[in-house]
Amino acid sequence: MTESGHPPLLVLGGGLMGLSIAHQLARHGCAVQVISRRRSEAAGFVAAGMLAPHAEGLSGPLLELGRRSLSSIPRWVGQIEADSGLSCGLRTSGIVVPFRSRSERDAYPTAELGQRLDASQLIRELPGLGASWTAGLLFEQDGQIDNRRRLMRALERACVSLGVDFLEGSEVRHLLRCPAGQLNGVVLQTAEGEQRQIHCNQAVLCSGAWSQQLIPELPVFPVKGQMLSLQGPRDYLKRVIFGPGTYMVPREDGLVVVGATTEPEAEFREGLTPNGQQQLQQGIASLLPDASQWPPMERWWGFRPCTPDEGPLLGKGPIEGLWLATGHHRNGVLLAAITAEWLSLAMTTTAMTQEDELLLKAFRWDRFEKKTTITALS
Repeated sequence: MTESGHPPLLVLGGGLMGLSIAHQLARHGCAVQVISRRRSEAAGFVAAGMLAPHAEGLSGPLLELGRRSLSSIPRWVGQIEADSGLSCGLRTSGIVVPFRSRSERDAYPTAELGQRLDASQLIRELPGLGASWTAGLLFEQDGQIDNRRRLMRALERACVSLGVDFLEGSEVRHLLRCPAGQLNGVVLQTAEGEQRQIHCNQAVLCSGAWSQQLIPELPVFPVKGQMLSLQGPRDYLKRVIFGPGTYMVPREDGLVVVGATTEPEAEFREGLTPNGQQQLQQGIASLLPDASQWPPMERWWGFRPCTPDEGPLLGKGPIEGLWLATGHHRNGVLLAAITAEWLSLAMTTTAMTQEDELLLKAFRWDRFEKKTTITALS
């Protein structure tokens, strides 16, 4: 219980999504407790930090959600930096998507939202690009943030500065319900193996790829991805390169983050694999041959939380009092700002715009069941 006698709002998961929502709830004056098993395994620590709704070629409600979040990121980052005193590493570097032909370029889902590049323009944007790429799209509105080294650290400090309480090394094992079915609390296991109960009326599930382990009906499954980083010359690469199967994200100090494999068959199997690392090296050689000679700095892997349509699960969950912020797949960093804004408004019963409410409904957790029912009846 808090000093006021009210139970805290619980955030189940201490990754990027959990920290972002905890921060916004604390900014609304709420008492917040974050329960995290192992924050270092969260997707927010292993992602490349691209802010790329256009370069990703998103479409439909997911594109609209991504664009809405992209526009709110500068204000969101400003709040985090003000509360933490740390930089988040936000860069409006622009992203180039290379193609092997103009026809491929023009067929891209978001081609109308980017600047078309011919071969000479492409090379001016990306000196040293592999010879097989002859056309491109430049999305100057897209960018990146240094999530791995800066954003996560800044969010942690911002949360602490606003009084967010952390239970690190604790795993939520069960949700408790009152006789009427509403959420009443959680049962967790501490790092020492002890079981504890925490009373709550509201909680938000931010457990990423592990969400289904707590709520089996949620259609969330892991998609493993392997990544690496290279140390290149400072300013050699000024734009993010978003190639098919491989992307290269340059930081200000010359570090280049390279990703990522897509391995749904791996499920939760940890570790690097020779095939995965070879795939990344082949992608580097194809996109930027010179970078094949740059020294590798780090190699890692993580698990993206995916849904059948690759869109997140947002809003009310299957239990009254339980909210969802999971299933963001490869767009978690991009969508953290809008997710945190919407969930904090909903959980504090603050009015949302009608347009936001309508868009939020497109990401209900049970949207797949509804499609199945409609298909069966038609």
